[in-house]
Amino acid sequence: MASLKLTASREQAGRTVKSVLKRELTMSSSLVDRLKRTETGLTVNGERVFTNAVLREGDRLVVDLTAAERSTELPPIPMELDILFEDEHLLVVNKPAPLASIPSSLVPSEPTLAAGLLHYLGAGASLHLVNRLDRGTTGLLAAAKNAYIHDLLRRQLHSGCFRRIYQAVCVGGPEGEQGRIVQPIGRDPASAIRRRIDPEGKRAVTDYRVLQRWGTFTLVELLPHTGRTHQLRVHMAALSCPLAGDWLYGTEDRELIARPALHAARLTLVHPITGTEVDLVAPLPADMRKLLER
Repeated sequence: MASLKLTASREQAGRTVKSVLKRELTMSSSLVDRLKRTETGLTVNGERVFTNAVLREGDRLVVDLTAAERSTELPPIPMELDILFEDEHLLVVNKPAPLASIPSSLVPSEPTLAAGLLHYLGAGASLHLVNRLDRGTTGLLAAAKNAYIHDLLRRQLHSGCFRRIYQAVCVGGPEGEQGRIVQPIGRDPASAIRRRIDPEGKRAVTDYRVLQRWGTFTLVELLPHTGRTHQLRVHMAALSCPLAGDWLYGTEDRELIARPALHAARLTLVHPITGTEVDLVAPLPADMRKLLER
């Protein structure tokens, strides 16, 4: 059971449970409403209470986060998973390619990482992906086990508290050894999935750093400060160095690599409950290592 425990201080005495949940624990109104309708969601000193209960100094408030969860409606699928971190609140998995993160309306029956995680977590589990990766992108992805943790982690996205560093192999390479790309991205009206640099698009910012150059390829480190669809692929193509194997923004060459050469190599987050830093690294997958060996 994922739970939160709070002992009411002198300053909190005289306030309602609802006030403490929303102000101290920064819970959303919808989650508070779901908790109050459950039998075990809110207890004070072991007894069920409603959100209008008034706390006294020393009262022990326990919030059962699991009680307010709804099971994710997705058929579970058994699969091997590379889980690098897990506790009662969240987990981080190293996603392979070409596995989709979530089901697509175009191919609703295909296996997905979400379905594999639900099988791993067991019957009735709830799952909330914090960040998503394209089916062709490998690397680290965080998933929350309840809506409260999901909300807290989503607030961290693209901040110093939740950083994702990618590695990519480009055809050619940027002129400088490092820099920042500030180019807005919008939909390409000629395609259902393609994006493009668009002055009227949404702000998009990416930092890049060259790690290694060899032959016609360059290994770069990429740090996105925004989360636009295909942002890293579009930005590198805008520098005239598209990702190797990128069939949409560069040149497809399945003998070279069967996907865009992009890997979420490092994920650093501040745990929303403990406040400790979780810093994880996933090594380059085999197909990208082969590019380096060439």
